[in-house]
Amino acid sequence: MNVLVTGAAGFIGAAVAARLLARGDDVIGLDNLNPYYDPVLKWRRLARLPNQDQFTFEDRDIGDRDAVAEVFRQRRPDAVVHLAAQAGVRHSIASPHIYVEANVMGFLNVLQGVREIGSRHLVYASTSAVYGASRQLPFSASNGADHPLSLYAATKRSNEVMAHAYSHLFGVPTSGLRFFTVYGPWGRPDMALFLFAKRILAGEPIDVFNYGDHERDFTYIDDAADGVVRVLDRPPAGNESWDGEHPDPSSSPAPFRLLNIGGGNPVQLTHLIALLEENLGRKAERRLLPLQPGDVPATAADIGPLEAEFGFRPATPIAEGVARFVAWYRDYYGPGGAGAGSEGSA
Repeated sequence: MNVLVTGAAGFIGAAVAARLLARGDDVIGLDNLNPYYDPVLKWRRLARLPNQDQFTFEDRDIGDRDAVAEVFRQRRPDAVVHLAAQAGVRHSIASPHIYVEANVMGFLNVLQGVREIGSRHLVYASTSAVYGASRQLPFSASNGADHPLSLYAATKRSNEVMAHAYSHLFGVPTSGLRFFTVYGPWGRPDMALFLFAKRILAGEPIDVFNYGDHERDFTYIDDAADGVVRVLDRPPAGNESWDGEHPDPSSSPAPFRLLNIGGGNPVQLTHLIALLEENLGRKAERRLLPLQPGDVPATAADIGPLEAEFGFRPATPIAEGVARFVAWYRDYYGPGGAGAGSEGSA
């Protein structure tokens, strides 16, 4: 296939692009390489992609309507994996306009592009944050997700309902993937693993929110990328048994679906810190703090539908994933661990 991957220089985008290129697909990568975190890391992700002769890079902003339309007209992708977004729960509280411009208007530009050229499938990134105030663990895409606790989550939930409208009105096949805390080598420096590793190596205290009473369904990057490609290869058809009197939010008579991608085995934050300490060979000084605005105490993914329909099985235990991350981190930043970001997110 000829696949457009937006956010191709990002953490998940680069991993998905690498998997597609390795199996022989042609990939158009679109990214604006913005400085939300170190652009050098983004360039290095792109530089290590396999089969570079099958890769074309477009330095464009997803929020630029004309630029996105031009890419669709010129490249005419068979399918689209839309991963470009402004990420970060806390940052959305301080800079809301950026999130609407990138995540809402940018998504509209992609929907229009897919509609106009007739791409056979649009797979796009949503987030576990859409579950917000819900405490129905494990989170299921068949349950409601209408009480987001941050603007970031609200923009991603808006993507889901926009996708359904385009699937219904124009027959655009769409699959929304709610990712659960993706981690691993080449990840985002604003995520908790990076910040913890940097501060532990520097002998500085780490901020542990909700007094350590956090539980997260961590998803290793290779598992997340595998899930994306499995879904990409099978566009949705309408659900003929869908019942409007008892509506299932995860499907529709239109070619639309919502799925969770998670590790399937939630982990206490204290256990994650212990694994980091073990692999770094240093103990962490912990500064216990209350729950942050927009955050939730626990996430757990119901990945049953992804397993049943696509054969998805998370293959990387958390201990192995953390060990791989630490090995990469030391290699990339050096023994002292200089680098990483300034705003934690789990």
